[in-house]
Amino acid sequence: MSELRINGARLWAALMELAQIGATAKGGVKRLALTDLDKQGRDLVVGWGRAAGMSVTIDQIGNVFMRRDGRNNALPPIMTGSHIDTQPTGGKFDGNYGVLAGLEVVRTLNDANIQTEAPIEVAFWTNEEGSRFVPVMMGSGVFCGAFSLETAYAARDTEGKSVGEELARIGYQGEQVPGQHPIGAYFETHIEQGPVLEDADKVIGVVPAVMGLSWYDCVVSGMEAHAGPTPMGLRKDALQVATRIMQEVVAIANRYPPYGRGTVGMVQVFPNSRNVIPGEVKFSIDLRNVNDALLNTMHEEMLAFVEQTRRDSGLAIGVERVSYYPPCPFHPDCVGAVRRATAALGYSTMDVVSGAGHDAIYAARLAPAGMIFVPCKDGISHNEIEDAKSEHLEAGCNVLLHAMLERAGSA
Repeated sequence: MSELRINGARLWAALMELAQIGATAKGGVKRLALTDLDKQGRDLVVGWGRAAGMSVTIDQIGNVFMRRDGRNNALPPIMTGSHIDTQPTGGKFDGNYGVLAGLEVVRTLNDANIQTEAPIEVAFWTNEEGSRFVPVMMGSGVFCGAFSLETAYAARDTEGKSVGEELARIGYQGEQVPGQHPIGAYFETHIEQGPVLEDADKVIGVVPAVMGLSWYDCVVSGMEAHAGPTPMGLRKDALQVATRIMQEVVAIANRYPPYGRGTVGMVQVFPNSRNVIPGEVKFSIDLRNVNDALLNTMHEEMLAFVEQTRRDSGLAIGVERVSYYPPCPFHPDCVGAVRRATAALGYSTMDVVSGAGHDAIYAARLAPAGMIFVPCKDGISHNEIEDAKSEHLEAGCNVLLHAMLERAGSA
């Protein structure tokens, strides 16, 4: 059993074939959730699962579960998976790797005629990306009860089409009630989507946790005025005040290394004219860290700075928290299984805390969960030039195979 390895060439070929559905001119993939292309991708993967002898269950939000029976089917399945929907300018590997790595695990077990004690399942979740419908991680979120099926069904895209309508249209509105599908443990293998592993020249990232995030909308209100006649001391310049807060967002993150993150990614300036002092600035704030205590400290420091800036400047400043995801520590048993598999296989490794959201976050609410990262070129993801080495993808899938075997049990 210790000598068992997946077929890396077969995994790569599957990734490249799936990538042809929605392929873009720059080498990426555009396969938005619940489109005709998503249906084609789903049909292909489901067909591969059935060809591998797996049974298929679809729930009411369109999550797909492909099952390989074990010796004791009364046991909850050991599950792996991710998503196959992409960003509008997405890559070949984000999400897709996690699903097809799971399929390759099953194909490898079939080749070796190995039966596990517990069933093995490969899942792909609906609308993980959130690029067509909000919220993100929709399928796994409904599955774990983070929000209701009715809320998800009512979500609409920019053309007014709803999730409920589109699920029915493409034939993936199943009958199983979300959350009524058991999970014994959940593993997700994924490209890192960041530069840490590549920079450290490591093959496998053991993921102990996913960062929590707190998103805010901030509005600074001043008074627009002519840039020439208005003396500097008499201005109510909303942009200059806003930039103080923006700089503090970065400073706060730098005070809480190594996992503090602070980003201002969206700025709207009114009236946005060359010779007018800005009268209003709206901007986003994104704070992240690995545990609730640190994230809350960053939150409080940001609010305190905003209040001090309001008093100092005399301008009105509003801050509204618009989204919050708590940090997600993964289960020690699953993290340990990944560590043991990596060590047994002899791959170089390091711990990498995920800064991005994944379906594993919601799965972890229902069962022990863990993640496996492999490097991606230059840390680039959500981009058509996203790339990864085939040998790294093979290594991550080998770790997945042995971690799942540990949890599922085998002769």
